[in-house]
Amino acid sequence: MSSSLPGGFSANVVSGAGLWSDTCDLGDLARVHAGFDVRRTTLNLTVGWSDRWTATWCSARTPVTCTVRNVGEVEVVQIRPVRRFTWRTGQWHRPGLEYLVSTDRHHGFESYQEELLLLIADFAGDLAEALAQPFRLRFFTADGGMGEHTPDFLLLTGSGPWLVDVRPAGHIRPEDEVKFAASAEVALAVGWNYSVVTGWRRHVVRIVDALSAGRRELTDQLGLQEQLLRVAASGPIPFGELVEQCSYPAIARAHAVHLLWHRCLGVDMSHPLSDESPVRLAADSRARGGEG
Repeated sequence: MSSSLPGGFSANVVSGAGLWSDTCDLGDLARVHAGFDVRRTTLNLTVGWSDRWTATWCSARTPVTCTVRNVGEVEVVQIRPVRRFTWRTGQWHRPGLEYLVSTDRHHGFESYQEELLLLIADFAGDLAEALAQPFRLRFFTADGGMGEHTPDFLLLTGSGPWLVDVRPAGHIRPEDEVKFAASAEVALAVGWNYSVVTGWRRHVVRIVDALSAGRRELTDQLGLQEQLLRVAASGPIPFGELVEQCSYPAIARAHAVHLLWHRCLGVDMSHPLSDESPVRLAADSRARGGEG
């Protein structure tokens, strides 16, 4: 059953049915903020607003400005961050680079929470590109003032572009909500989704972090992955029992983690990951008749 979450993401979680890693998406895993909706009235959205509001992109290190009306025509895959990442002694935030399997390269982030977004977006599937600080938005407010905001990420996914801001719960000020409301209007105008991620569902961070150890390519000379898929096809089975039924249980653990990251197997993420965690054959494999 699918439901709509405030702030853009959609959820596929059925109450009481668990949170299976092979069918969840980013919206199922994230906690989002919807309070900015009430700030829409503070924006100047009179006729022609999309021709007055502008977005500045950086392509080949050259700033390019266009109206919001034309944002959808920008070749976003060619853009660079509009603001440089900085590293200096005494700064409160923690920037860095995160490797994504989905794109096979590193992506910049400015805080631990942004790093988590990249990691979990990489795990959640169908991610084609992650663009940090994609553009600088200049917008007008109802009182005649002007504001600026640079969204944190533009994620290009199989379900369409997602504009995302990352802000921990409890650290959102009224002026931030105005900026979020403006970003939401831009996303709506060009057919994107928009969300403000404030955190993650319980257990998600620890589980995804643990599974990320198996995200890179793994040679299977002993055929353990085929064994794991065959055992899991009989129905949900505790992780510990799954690997014990393989010819080399200690090595099978690494391959099981690899298959879980790549959604060939699924685990219930509504509980901590342990040897008792139920593991099943991925939903798409079951639909094809149990193929690996």
